[in-house]
Amino acid sequence: MADISGLRKQYNDKSNLFLEENIKTKEPIQLFNEWFDIIKKDPRTVEPNAACLSTCTKDGFPSARYILIKGFGKDGFRFFTHYTSRKGKELEENPRAALTFYWDFCSRSVRIEGVVEKLPFANADEYFKSRPYQSQIGALCSDQSNPVENREALFEKEVKLKSIYVEGEVPRPPKWGGYLLKPMVIEFWQGQTDRIHDRIRFRLPKDGEPDGILTKQGEDGWIYERLYP
Repeated sequence: MADISGLRKQYNDKSNLFLEENIKTKEPIQLFNEWFDIIKKDPRTVEPNAACLSTCTKDGFPSARYILIKGFGKDGFRFFTHYTSRKGKELEENPRAALTFYWDFCSRSVRIEGVVEKLPFANADEYFKSRPYQSQIGALCSDQSNPVENREALFEKEVKLKSIYVEGEVPRPPKWGGYLLKPMVIEFWQGQTDRIHDRIRFRLPKDGEPDGILTKQGEDGWIYERLYP
């Protein structure tokens, strides 16, 4: 077994503490937007909207993969994929899912947990039309997550589809659409070199939940609390 226990990365000094009193907004989507705005403007960023989507079967077997988030707001986080893919099938069985953003160069991560629902086809049509031609062909070419004979078979299908559909006329695959993850928990993580990391979790309270002495009232019905690292 390879021993990688000695790998260490220097995160931040104490000048970059993520303190409750420094949070300008006590509403997690707005706070996420503030973080995201910093990340996407940083020249070190490759794909700021890349996130790991974790889903689970009805029997409790998890799976995870990276996707690109295509929109977010107070209603939730949007992404698009094939309904017949593994994640699509698992979301059909179990609509609970989680997203994890990780931006290593600034030692920040955001975890989001919630319930996923399908978006109307009108949203999928609108987004699909905005995609580049090659991305449209790629979506139409793919029977995502299912076995394919070889790379050549994919190439042949791509060539055939391009001979049928010119740019601007590619139809949205009927089993391709959008999802909205409606958050119930959003946790912000700021790494620290001494490993005493900052973790602040926003969550929607459960019905009848009593006020905790370490829980603070946020905005729009959210409560928040600092967690041990």
